[in-house]
Amino acid sequence: MRSYAKISAVAVAAALSLTTLTACGSDSGGDGKDGKVKIMVGGLDKVIYLPAMLTQQLGYFKDEGLDVQLLSEPAGVQAETSLVAGEVQGAVGFYDHTLDLQVKGKQVESVVQFSHAPGEVEIVSNKAAGEITSPKDFKGKKLGVTGLGSSTDFLTKYLAVNSGVKTSEFTPVAVGAGQTFIAALKQGAIDGGMTTDPTVAQIMDQKLGKILLDMRTPEGSKAALGGPYPSSSLYMNTSWVNSHKDTVQKLANAFVKTLKWMSTHTPEEIAAKMPADYAQGGKELYAQAIKSTLPMFTKDGVMPADGPATVERVLKSFNPNLKNATVDLNKTYTTEFVKKAG
Repeated sequence: MRSYAKISAVAVAAALSLTTLTACGSDSGGDGKDGKVKIMVGGLDKVIYLPAMLTQQLGYFKDEGLDVQLLSEPAGVQAETSLVAGEVQGAVGFYDHTLDLQVKGKQVESVVQFSHAPGEVEIVSNKAAGEITSPKDFKGKKLGVTGLGSSTDFLTKYLAVNSGVKTSEFTPVAVGAGQTFIAALKQGAIDGGMTTDPTVAQIMDQKLGKILLDMRTPEGSKAALGGPYPSSSLYMNTSWVNSHKDTVQKLANAFVKTLKWMSTHTPEEIAAKMPADYAQGGKELYAQAIKSTLPMFTKDGVMPADGPATVERVLKSFNPNLKNATVDLNKTYTTEFVKKAG
């Protein structure tokens, strides 16, 4: 019990430090006027959201005449909350939030689709590796997610339900990502969990656990989820998109340029452009983390044709809000801007 309290304290401290960063950033402009835009990212140092900081580092926002302020929260669900509250104009997080929000009466849409696979990995601790050989074994286990209501929480629930385990039969534990996830695994606060690179690379390097399911590639996504699963994206309130089309087009131009740049450069070249403190496990390990995750990214920001239907099927399998709701998938994303991006 003591070890669990310890990790909870670590997680709270991490969340508070990031909340402070958010609060500091929320005082300045960012309503789209004069090209000022605030974007909340569900973990700036996560490789799945790498295009956000990379676009800043490459100077592509500036090239479009934009003054973009990137803010960070430890989980995508918190980025969603900031967007809905009007604290920021855009969120970089998982596309699945657009469906979840639609049935709650909030209209948001993905305007640049960074990926066609989740980029997530289900890890099990060395201690639990013998007991958990597939999601069928989730029953009675404590499984780490970034936050309750986050996309890692959604996907974990789907994997369980799809394997005959009820969502009430296991315990999701909010442990964030990075060092808080690793500490939870070390201390036995969780038996396993869902996380992304660079956390995965660090866990493998430290030999703290094993990979149960790898969804960093379209193939891995299809095997685990039955199809392409568009995840990381830039999504925005539809009303804001419609009233700021020029600014949204500039954002799309910048992000598509970055996705194309990523597709023609090595993991080492990409890593070299990122802030030095993102490579917590060292430069080589960080480059390896990028290499493992690169297959998830699109090259043009366009939503994969079958993606929205896969996401709807996954969410409806366990989410009571969505189960019997009618979702208008055409309103959850737009390709208007990325198709015009050069």
